[in-house]
Amino acid sequence: MQYRCMKKEEWDKALEQLLLSYTIFASIENEFGKDYEVIKPVNISRISYNRPKPATPLKSFFLPVKENVTSERAPEQPRIIIGIPNCDIEGLKLLDEFYLDNEFNDIFYRKRREDTLLISSDCFGIQEHCHCLSYNIKPYSTKDTDLAVINLNGTIILRVLSLKGEDFINTIPSAKSLEDKRTIEIIEKEQLSTETLLSASNKGLPDYKKTGELVREAQEGIWKKYSARCVSCGACTTICPTCTCFLLIDKPGFEKVKQLDACQYPGFERVAGGEDALQELQKRFRNRYMCKYVWKPEKFGSLACTGCGRCIESCIGKINKNELFMELSK
Repeated sequence: MQYRCMKKEEWDKALEQLLLSYTIFASIENEFGKDYEVIKPVNISRISYNRPKPATPLKSFFLPVKENVTSERAPEQPRIIIGIPNCDIEGLKLLDEFYLDNEFNDIFYRKRREDTLLISSDCFGIQEHCHCLSYNIKPYSTKDTDLAVINLNGTIILRVLSLKGEDFINTIPSAKSLEDKRTIEIIEKEQLSTETLLSASNKGLPDYKKTGELVREAQEGIWKKYSARCVSCGACTTICPTCTCFLLIDKPGFEKVKQLDACQYPGFERVAGGEDALQELQKRFRNRYMCKYVWKPEKFGSLACTGCGRCIESCIGKINKNELFMELSK
């Protein structure tokens, strides 16, 4: 695997130069948490590396909450996104299966994907609800992104993971090949340490396939129990890196607006005659788990849950899906 390295000061200067031709987003930590911000010269030094995870899922860069799909669009600068956790890189694979389908591809999604350079960030440490490893997703990227970044004692190390990433890093003169095996060993030790933390934190949590089996066989009582605290706010679906349901709304002047939707909203499955298969709360609640762990695996090759834990963190009703799965596995 190819690595490049440079001093952080050199990396910061390179990013400042890149701002002339790219719009750059990166994860920045403050007193409220960690999330993506538009990078300018004044905040380059504040970019956060190797700490999980931005509050906003990666999908938000490719699927706006609302967009007019019939109007003319002004050209946009290409983008660089820095600090993506691998759980979101994995989530993007499912969106690619949806929107880059050869027969029914979304031209707007495709354009954003083509114009975006992805730089993931190895997670050194975990948050309370991180459980990517339970679904066989590593807390660091080895594929499906362009570069992976590590900040190690003031040295920026970039793991090259695509031809696009290699072409990009070749434009930065200060990026030199990393030949120091000891440095690579330190990185691998940090990666293993994070995996150990994840294993200990999620001991007993069923894997993705087993979870699907449990969800399929679960009786009505478990859905009533856990949905009792659900307020149908839709936070779990809107914050999820793989949920992608949308409405296509007709507007005057033959315009069409695409708007993201959520299966937890009342009326999500209501039809013109007034019938609604998901009118009951526990049925809507169950529907989400069936979609992620049963129906999507039947139709797609990528995982519909990547273990980021955002749905647990955002739930107003304090519903923990992992507790549900642990109860089912007893």
